[in-house]
Amino acid sequence: MQTATVGHDTYRYQAVEKHIRTMIETGALGLDDKLPSLRKLGTNLGVSISTVNQAYVELERKGVIEARPRSGFFVRQRSTRLPRTETSPTPMDEPRPVTRSGLIQTVLESVGRDDIVPLGVVAPGADLLPFKDLSKITASMVKNDPARAMGYAPIPGDPELVRQIAFRSMEHGIPTTPNDPVVTAGCMEALYISLRSVCRRGDTVLIQSPTYYCFLQLLETLGLRAVEIPSSPKGGVSPKDLAHALKTFDISACILAPNFNNPDSSLTPEDAKREIVTLLAERDIPLVEDDVSTDIYFTQKRPGTYKQFDEKGLVLLCSSFSKTLSPGYRVGWMLPGRFRQKVLEIKATTNVSTSAPAQMAIAEYLRQGRMERHLKRLRSALEKQMDTMQLHLERHFPEGTRVTHPQGGAVLWLELPKEVDSVELFFQARAQSIGIAPGAIFSTQDKFTNYIRLSCGFPWSEQIHQGIRTLGKMAAAMTEKA
Repeated sequence: MQTATVGHDTYRYQAVEKHIRTMIETGALGLDDKLPSLRKLGTNLGVSISTVNQAYVELERKGVIEARPRSGFFVRQRSTRLPRTETSPTPMDEPRPVTRSGLIQTVLESVGRDDIVPLGVVAPGADLLPFKDLSKITASMVKNDPARAMGYAPIPGDPELVRQIAFRSMEHGIPTTPNDPVVTAGCMEALYISLRSVCRRGDTVLIQSPTYYCFLQLLETLGLRAVEIPSSPKGGVSPKDLAHALKTFDISACILAPNFNNPDSSLTPEDAKREIVTLLAERDIPLVEDDVSTDIYFTQKRPGTYKQFDEKGLVLLCSSFSKTLSPGYRVGWMLPGRFRQKVLEIKATTNVSTSAPAQMAIAEYLRQGRMERHLKRLRSALEKQMDTMQLHLERHFPEGTRVTHPQGGAVLWLELPKEVDSVELFFQARAQSIGIAPGAIFSTQDKFTNYIRLSCGFPWSEQIHQGIRTLGKMAAAMTEKA
């Protein structure tokens, strides 16, 4: 912390209070961080211990910080936030073709670019990833076993990685054997192979709304039709809505994300997951489960999965190490249940096998027991980054803006005033080198036109701060013109 001196033109304790608030707003102090001791801050600011104590007491009264017995003062969890987004249920529509690829492709143009404020692509910043450890392990694996590293890996995946995935799955309550997992080139390939395994062109697939736009792109590519049921930021998908859809339409498969759905970060309760799996099992309908964000939880306990309740092998769980270890390694995996043989056939004719060096490195990283410690640090960092962004959204966005309050994941789903056109906001932001995802691409219907999704994956910086401030000004200008 830089040494400063509090001026005499304001009450001294108020100046100390302002200093602490500024540290929180800039991200210098994050969620659950410990504040400097009374003596240290007093020395740095040139004020008495009693003055600092008075400021801390006032901040505690306002809910910004909290005192913990014999531990000191800490930043309180989410002291200032916008009201919660509540996606309104909408009537079910007839199955429809998906036609969103053009806009989705424009949004995806920001992937991998470092000249754009990274609010549109969901990926952890490099500072949050164990790139040094993975780099050393990768170099060591290639040096010690070059023939294996340079050759094809087995179609189901590197045997050690498959074993590690099976072990971790069992730890998470999913009955798994080393013969079950199939390694893929990221979660997207797992989802693609799953849909090809259980659907034919023209089939109808049930999805939640809003849903990840790449799911919609997959459905369009494969010539599938979509039926949407609402996803609530509070409780995800309702078994009642699912049951109604199953009675109304001829559903061939479902693709659902029960844990921290992208974009609304919804979390489906455990009882609802069990009921949904049971409803589908009664009709022998496959369920493709997107499990990519489950490890990024902010609560004490990891959420369960649909796969845990799968007794008939109808759930195809798809996951990845892209959101936790390395997006660039492109290593995902799936538990395909009864469809494993079909999955292997499609995998063999798609890309034969996933990168051998990347698989070997991740397998060794898992074998050395490094994963859980890394995940703990990652979850803490993402939660603090999300909290800091929420503070600035409240400060810079127009009145009437609402936002989700996630329990995990790395995205915020913003509901803007009705006057704001999110597609127009996307193009205005793009012209200023700011990446966002407009709400229109998260549904096949004309919904969420005043919503945007923001990524919280990158550590807070002045670049991101300025991006949020600029977005808020753009949104405010749209409300003033209306």
